[in-house]
Amino acid sequence: QVQLVESGGGSVQAGGSLRLSCAVPDFGAQTYQMGWFRQAPGKAREGVACIWSNGGRITYGDSVKNRFTISRDNAENIVYLQTDNLKPEDTARYYCAVAPMRLFFGVECLRDTNYNVWGQGTQVTVSS
Repeated sequence: QVQLVESGGGSVQAGGSLRLSCAVPDFGAQTYQMGWFRQAPGKAREGVACIWSNGGRITYGDSVKNRFTISRDNAENIVYLQTDNLKPEDTARYYCAVAPMRLFFGVECLRDTNYNVWGQGTQVTVSS
């Protein structure tokens, strides 16, 4: 069973930064879509950022553009989400997800229903 493991969450003050990490199993030569999502209590899950397995085609949700950066380390099979200038409204549980053998264009990669492998999440709490 494929497992994703997120880490790097924590509590910070507004304006602070965190770097979230997601360890992805080695899919070999298979291409796949990677995404970061978040869900706050009482709210729907929201697509934050996504990237192709080869590092191409990066897309961000409107609420995090110019503040968050997604990247991947191909050698270590880790996908990062650098979160800067955090705001209290960024408080949520953050999840990484994979869609094996799928690549999406544009905002399609921010739809959670397109993914079938998920991690357990890591909590991010931002205080004002």
